[in-house]
Amino acid sequence: MRPAGDWAADLDLLVGAARLAGAKALEFFRKGPEVWWKNGGRSPVSAADFAANDILKTELLGARPNYGWLSEETDDDAARLGCETVFVIDPIDGTRAFIGGKDIWCVSAAVVHEGRPVAGVLFAPALDELFTASAGGPVLKNGAPIAVTGPDDTRAMRVAAPEDMVRDIDRRRIGDMSRIAHVPSLAYRLAMVADGRIDATLVKRNAHDWDLAAADLILAQAGGALVSLDGAPLVYNRPAVSHETLCAAGLSRLSGLVEAARDLSDH
Repeated sequence: MRPAGDWAADLDLLVGAARLAGAKALEFFRKGPEVWWKNGGRSPVSAADFAANDILKTELLGARPNYGWLSEETDDDAARLGCETVFVIDPIDGTRAFIGGKDIWCVSAAVVHEGRPVAGVLFAPALDELFTASAGGPVLKNGAPIAVTGPDDTRAMRVAAPEDMVRDIDRRRIGDMSRIAHVPSLAYRLAMVADGRIDATLVKRNAHDWDLAAADLILAQAGGALVSLDGAPLVYNRPAVSHETLCAAGLSRLSGLVEAARDLSDH
């Protein structure tokens, strides 16, 4: 049996599967893959999403058949709710960017145990970037350690968020802030907080487990947190897989951001 808290083997499994899935997706990139629309025509899905999903499911469940499965591109199976450990997968996070030929999209793959991620991988093949983390282990980008930014009162806080949220937020709680241009992959946006390229992000309601789980762990291991407006960490593998408004930042910045976002939601 695996020692409690030792998820290194699962992390290695995720890395291998994500690399294979990312390589397959690259075969479709900028080559006009077939696209369908789901959720009433609001969300695109491409042939690359399905091809990458098939690889991930084969590789991961083939190695861990006792784990549950939750993927954006697979019909949900309620049997996952009876599993202590679950794969949570987005074969291409940032499908719109992918279809549009933009580089910022990634394979997001996590192992969730008892509601929290314990191994996570984000692989951005078009950028040649690999983020990895496991519970109790290091957090790395292309093999090098990363960390969130610390407090810095000499410059505005760099925040990636929808324009209306940045416009209306109460800056008295967080000081000056500058809005970062739209990042089309939510998982990659959280990774940007983890590696210090930006300081924080606000996430509008209706993000899903598969958008968040891997990046949540990567951010946590880098010294930050992704939380709801009550300041609580997220719980994954519930019957409902969508979430309300969220905040992500380094721990030194998080409480002020949560208070400001809470005020925003109240109005």
